[in-house]
Amino acid sequence: MRTIGLLGGMSWESTALYYRIANELVRERLGGLASASLLVRSLDFRVIRECQLEDRWDDAAALLAAEARALESAGAELVLLCTKYMHRTAPAIEAALDVPFLHIADPVAAAAPGPTIGLLGTAGTVRAPFLRDRLAAAGLSVLVPPEDDVDRVDAAIFDELCRGVLSDATRADLRAVVRRLAERGADAVALCCTELELLLGPGDSPVPLLPSARLHVTAAVEAALAPRPAVV
Repeated sequence: MRTIGLLGGMSWESTALYYRIANELVRERLGGLASASLLVRSLDFRVIRECQLEDRWDDAAALLAAEARALESAGAELVLLCTKYMHRTAPAIEAALDVPFLHIADPVAAAAPGPTIGLLGTAGTVRAPFLRDRLAAAGLSVLVPPEDDVDRVDAAIFDELCRGVLSDATRADLRAVVRRLAERGADAVALCCTELELLLGPGDSPVPLLPSARLHVTAAVEAALAPRPAVV
């Protein structure tokens, strides 16, 4: 089994989900007491959030690239960034690594059941092009919510879900956002913020939900368990 490096802490609620899913998947595949071989680097989210709010993306990219290299030096054979918004720094992380970096958009695109998907995430993820462009490059048409819905989802993520608050009222609001995307023609809605998976499930949407964290981890576990090339 290859060792997976998890670069997380943004938020730790998200990283805990990655950790749990990875171990559950390995146990399902291998049985018994099998668990995932993981290295976890959990950052102080306050530092990252300051970079986001102050638009210091070069600083954020340098920090995450250095942390990714540290995971590789410690023995990680592939690296995951356990947050969607910070995939804005993915080019810097990829450039810093000699081991594979699995981008979150790729397994999401592969799981899309049709050509049009709705995008749900933080305001920064939805409004910026970094994720939409990668999904579009995979042949998908991407729908984003109207501004009021973007703001509501962003508040739900940072004010509640990142703090471990799960509210029925917020779930109802998010269901309505998803429904409106489906009514506009989305074949599925991508939950491109890990924390959204803490609140929304298949029963909350009239179209399939694409749980980006689970898809991301599943692709990583498949890579970690793939046979190694024979040594000649």
